[in-house]
Amino acid sequence: MGSVTANLSVPWGAGVLIDVSNHTSAGSAPGVTRSSEPPCTMCCCGLLNHTVTVAFMVGLAFAIVIGNVVTLTVFMQTRQSRTPQGYLKVSLAIADMIVGMVVVPFSVYTEISIMVASTPPMWYQSGSTVSARELSSSWQPCMVIGPMFAGCTFVSISTIFLMTVERSVAILWPLQKDTLVTRRRTLLLILASWTGSFLLAMAPLILSDSFTLEYNECSRMCNYVPNLVGLQLPTDTHIMLLFPAFDFTLLGSTLIVNILSFTSICRYTRKRKLLSEGLEGGGSTCSLRPSSSDIKAAKTIGILTFAFAASFSPIAVFVLGNVVGYTWCSFSFFAFWILTGNSCCNVIIYSVRDHRFRKGVSLLFHRDRSPPHSEKS
Repeated sequence: MGSVTANLSVPWGAGVLIDVSNHTSAGSAPGVTRSSEPPCTMCCCGLLNHTVTVAFMVGLAFAIVIGNVVTLTVFMQTRQSRTPQGYLKVSLAIADMIVGMVVVPFSVYTEISIMVASTPPMWYQSGSTVSARELSSSWQPCMVIGPMFAGCTFVSISTIFLMTVERSVAILWPLQKDTLVTRRRTLLLILASWTGSFLLAMAPLILSDSFTLEYNECSRMCNYVPNLVGLQLPTDTHIMLLFPAFDFTLLGSTLIVNILSFTSICRYTRKRKLLSEGLEGGGSTCSLRPSSSDIKAAKTIGILTFAFAASFSPIAVFVLGNVVGYTWCSFSFFAFWILTGNSCCNVIIYSVRDHRFRKGVSLLFHRDRSPPHSEKS
């Protein structure tokens, strides 16, 4: 049982991993040592695998940044996009772009440092002789990168939830949409989303002194680590339960709201079919139906929700596996980087589903070929 505890890696929440493997207490128990060489994991075992991993990270960073820069440019330059839904899409794109500009490049930098240097950096999980407690007392980059990735993940979840609620209002109460969903309220909700998400991401550091952050040898990202007392976990590790509670509550709420919206869409579609067949009279019901653009936007957000849930599912499986005692080091790499890859999916979904976005991209890349009057039209 002691060996299982010593190698247990317990992640709680997207972007955050509690790992107690290869750690010693502040007073290092006798016979417990830390290796000066990084362990050989599936993604980084050998020069070829390590090079392929770094190339993947670099390509993913470019895809995330370029895709979301295009998204932001289109929404900022298209007047029709300056709506509550457009502001929410901008918020989502900014969160994704931070992941591509800061979080992924830091992993690239660390991996290259491991490849070219004989000694891994001090923030690496098992490459440093610095104890977890000494690591927590000194500043190192993971103290910023870890909460940043977790915070951006929480922003993405909360923004998708707000987008779902905004579209459901447009579908369920089309006449009250402009009154209930205003730009001012949307901007306040976006501010609250960012503030709450980053406070939640830093909760283990704010509410407890039993945690630090380091670069995890399995996920290849900065994750939370408990400061062990002997070989025992601290008593307040339950703080990390805030993360899965937040994730699953918002994802579950988003699913419920989507079901209500699509149920309403099916009802209106059936009613429109009856009207077209002349089985129901009166034109007053037509004015109560949501517009086709609202329905299409709701379907697009449903696809976004499905994509995010699919990318989050491996993390959930990883959580369950660790609870019953499995380490799954190689799987943790794929789980965390699938979630990271979701940051470049939004622009693809918009390109397929939103004709106004496609038109904006076309104008963006062919602006010099188009006459001025065609741009205005």
